Amino acid sequence: MSWPADRSRSSGILLHPTSLPGPFGIGDLGPQAHVWVDTMARAGQAWWQVLPVGPTGYGDSPYQSPSTFAGNLNLISPELLAADGLAAQGDLDGCLLVSGGPVHYADVISRKRRLVRRAWERFRAGEGPESVRAEFARFRAEEAAWLDEFALFMAIKDEHGGRAWWEWPAPLAAHDDRAVRAAAGQLADEIDAHRFGQFLFFRQWSSLRAHAHANGVRIIGDLPIYVAADSADVWGRPDLFLLDADRRPRFVAGVPPDYFSATGQLWGNPIYDWDAHRADGFRWWVDRVRAALRLFDLIRLDHFRGIEGFWAVRFGAPTAVEGEWLPGPGAALLAALRDALGDVPIIAEDLGVITPEVDALREQFGLPGMGILQFAFGGAVEPRFLPHRFTRDVVVYTGTHDNDTTAGWAAKLTADERRSYARYAPTSTEDPVGTLIRLGWASGADLVLAPLQDFLGLGSEARMNIPGTTTGNWVWRVDDRALSNPIWSNSLREFTDVYERRGERPVSNPATKSR
Repeated sequence: MSWPADRSRSSGILLHPTSLPGPFGIGDLGPQAHVWVDTMARAGQAWWQVLPVGPTGYGDSPYQSPSTFAGNLNLISPELLAADGLAAQGDLDGCLLVSGGPVHYADVISRKRRLVRRAWERFRAGEGPESVRAEFARFRAEEAAWLDEFALFMAIKDEHGGRAWWEWPAPLAAHDDRAVRAAAGQLADEIDAHRFGQFLFFRQWSSLRAHAHANGVRIIGDLPIYVAADSADVWGRPDLFLLDADRRPRFVAGVPPDYFSATGQLWGNPIYDWDAHRADGFRWWVDRVRAALRLFDLIRLDHFRGIEGFWAVRFGAPTAVEGEWLPGPGAALLAALRDALGDVPIIAEDLGVITPEVDALREQFGLPGMGILQFAFGGAVEPRFLPHRFTRDVVVYTGTHDNDTTAGWAAKLTADERRSYARYAPTSTEDPVGTLIRLGWASGADLVLAPLQDFLGLGSEARMNIPGTTTGNWVWRVDDRALSNPIWSNSLREFTDVYERRGERPVSNPATKSR
């Protein structure tokens, strides 16, 4: 793995597909996403960064997914299904919700699940293009290693009212072979419907990614370091996690108190049994990263700090304050990925409590870290994020999905912070948001990104996530009129040209080795 030496100066926008406008209550992979790619290309942007695109879990979080390999059915476009003859007008009408405003996941999830079920019934009855049948058969064969277990997991979960797997009957919770085989036979059609839903997601994603590539846009995807406790991954491979005799976590993941939360962040994900991963050469991780490379051109490895050492909290603790640092797999994991997959393009998310050992691990494998401009001037002020300190191999952001929007951040600056910001960048007095964006675009870093909210000048009402909270997150959607207004994209294109960020076509991911 490496950060290619021949990369060119470029820039991009952070926007999760769920935040796109559209008539179905949530952004999806359909026509609006293709229009969004066109908008990015006209604005001279080379990178589109998204959050994890797997199924959402607790709190509707994309970082609490029931599978590290599966796709999010909420992103499936009803319009694209209709174009394939797998949805009728009545199916589309059944997905209609208020076109504007935040995502209402409860309404969206039920409608999208019904849409996929109807598409499966049509397909099973022989409707749709013949070519789709061959594609589905190929998908089932190529993805069977994770797809069969995930489809079985979801079908059993549906059969038991959506309850977590540890609340299923004991034989199923324990993944008893006889009980699992019996369930597979009883739920065969439901399992096939889940397989088909995954096929639809990946088919639509592949079409969108191809459209992006044709327009000179590459996709940065987010790979969470941990998986959810209630997931096919933990249910099917409990040996890879630190669980007790009842298959409940002994420790859960989080981070100690930091600039995001005074009590730390208690994520609740089970901790890996790194000795078990080492024993088989980190095969599960190799498969996981290989799958991500089928989706993305560049991977942001979330919480890279946890590879060197991670914060472990006893299961049942009320906050993340009482925890301890334990050693992670370190260079052994990264070397295994490099040996199996070659030069994997990874951005190391190195925010939080970063030690010299974390920096050394990142540098050993030539991975770029992240620079957050907001942290240079307000809130948790860190001099390492001052723009003049950025080197080529730092990926610069105004803020991430965990930060307030830059307008919201600027409104909360103290008087001393405002003075410090104005001393560094005098224009910040009149235009704090535009100034921060320009500081990033003008920096020496090869790659700089900002959330769409910042280009639109939106305040805290448009924030995507508040770390340490479990409600009200992941719901923001952009207004269609604001998105289609050419003023912001023309302005972005102008200073992208001024700061020479319209380089050659971005580096795509390398061909990976076969299994």
